[in-house]
Amino acid sequence: MPDHMPEDLSAVGRDLRAFTDELRSQHAVVKNNLGEWVLLRHKDVVAAAKDDSRFSSAVSRFLQIPNGLDGEEHSRYRALIDTFLTPAALQPFVPVFEEIAAELVQELMQQKGPIDAVNDLGAVFAVRAQCAWLGWPSHLEQPLLQWMKNNHAATRSGSDDEKAKVAQDFDNMIKAALEHTAQKQEALSVTQKLQQACLDGRLLTEAEVVSILRNWTGGDLGSMALCIGVLVAYLVQAKETNPHLFSEIAEFSLQQQEQFINEVLRIDCPFVSNRRVTRSPVHVAGVHIPAGARVKLNWTSANRDESVFAKNEFDPKGHAANNLVYGVGKHVCPGQVLATWQLRIVLMQLIRQTPQLRADDSLQCIREVAPLGGYERVPVHFI
Repeated sequence: MPDHMPEDLSAVGRDLRAFTDELRSQHAVVKNNLGEWVLLRHKDVVAAAKDDSRFSSAVSRFLQIPNGLDGEEHSRYRALIDTFLTPAALQPFVPVFEEIAAELVQELMQQKGPIDAVNDLGAVFAVRAQCAWLGWPSHLEQPLLQWMKNNHAATRSGSDDEKAKVAQDFDNMIKAALEHTAQKQEALSVTQKLQQACLDGRLLTEAEVVSILRNWTGGDLGSMALCIGVLVAYLVQAKETNPHLFSEIAEFSLQQQEQFINEVLRIDCPFVSNRRVTRSPVHVAGVHIPAGARVKLNWTSANRDESVFAKNEFDPKGHAANNLVYGVGKHVCPGQVLATWQLRIVLMQLIRQTPQLRADDSLQCIREVAPLGGYERVPVHFI
């Protein structure tokens, strides 16, 4: 480790973009105050993400399907999970997501005063869309919204006890949803189909079903809200210099719209990092990391690596191949299509219905600080 390494390598309370930009200019790897080895540069993050023989994802004592599994075990679960998340499987839900987004934007346009794009738009859309997709009851909306706030607060606190509590609270909500879906319905919901899915010739256990549903919703709800906040903040800021931005986006193809979204999120990535543990001693950028070491793949930093992304100029098409918003390798986010489609649907509803979307003059955007990315609050007016 270089002698000139900064003494304070805790990211807590800092804007991760600025902090990792500064670190990355001098270091490829740092060891933070928690004893974790943090990979900062694009090529090293990609290499580790693709090397599950040396960088294991089995980092938690809790069951985490599929992101906490390795090798063939991961592949078997992932093959099952992917069947629920193909474009063909998700296509029937597109009109549902569109209706939810349209109605929510219309609701917010009726309100007086500023709208918080993170909590009023992002969080509410995320909960309503996921409940509709999974077949969960609408009365879970308020508990889920409160859980998202509690989860972010626990994440900010760094308290293991607080994080364990919100995790248990979420599992209890999932079990309540399972009780609801056990009731007879006209058509099987996604949750019911998951309960009837077979792996290796057997039905999934309740623990496995809960773990998969936790993976689909627990992190994704908060991430979706943060992503929508980042997108709205960008739209407001960019529209000041380009008044024709909305009409230009409306003329984009679906692929161009999705590349646009992914580029905004690359520059300001709410998906901060993933954990790994080394199976054997490894060398990364000349740094020796011992076996059994905790490693963080810092997506926020890797996605802003100037050596790969041309000084971070905005280039959706040119940067698409190297964009790591949804990860890379076998553990690439299984819900990438679902998340991208939902974000595109929200974006297009905003463009169609709010031609005078503008920032609030009296309230400032508040950025999230480590270990979260994106914004805590984005106050805007829907006019």
